[in-house]
Amino acid sequence: MGKSKRKVPGINASSTADISFILLIFFLVVTSMNSSTGLNVRLPEPPEDEELQDPPKIKKRNSLIVLVNMENEIMITQGEKPPYQIDVDELRQLAKEFISNDENRVDYPEKHAEDIVFEDKGVEHVLPSGRQQMVTSKHVISLQTHRGTNYNTYFEVSQALYGAYDELRDELAKKEFGKPYKNLDEVQQMLCRLYYKTMISEAEPHKIGG
Repeated sequence: MGKSKRKVPGINASSTADISFILLIFFLVVTSMNSSTGLNVRLPEPPEDEELQDPPKIKKRNSLIVLVNMENEIMITQGEKPPYQIDVDELRQLAKEFISNDENRVDYPEKHAEDIVFEDKGVEHVLPSGRQQMVTSKHVISLQTHRGTNYNTYFEVSQALYGAYDELRDELAKKEFGKPYKNLDEVQQMLCRLYYKTMISEAEPHKIGG
């Protein structure tokens, strides 16, 4: 006598779509989604005068233009001098001499008296050598690249320029506080940054130099 085949009862899936829809709505309601809202940057207040203002004029002696062409060659335009080529290994020292102008050269940024003061919790802090210092805070270093510039070359040039400020601040820290910049407290580091303000302008890559 053969065994009779038992029928397996089917599963009623008619309400599965409704359940899935309800669960989807539930998770959309209770789940928080992180969204990028941009950088937390405080923008400057708009000028009271709505008319367009001309950009401030920069004296040629205060300007150092660093061009990197599509052949990854570094060209320097400084003051009244004609453009000339330089190696990346020489760029940091050139930038340091330009920024500090220790010899008070007429073809480097002009030095002027400025109060180097950092206020913290109602207390004013100054450098040990005094409040008023002779600085070159009106200088500008313009970094311009070609669209075909190799990224590694751009990175090396950028590191050389920013590194010049780091070395100058370190030298100032040792002179004023007797220890390296990295060992200073937050207030002392701020005073060094106020003395040597980073004045680097990076233009959008474009076709320069061929």
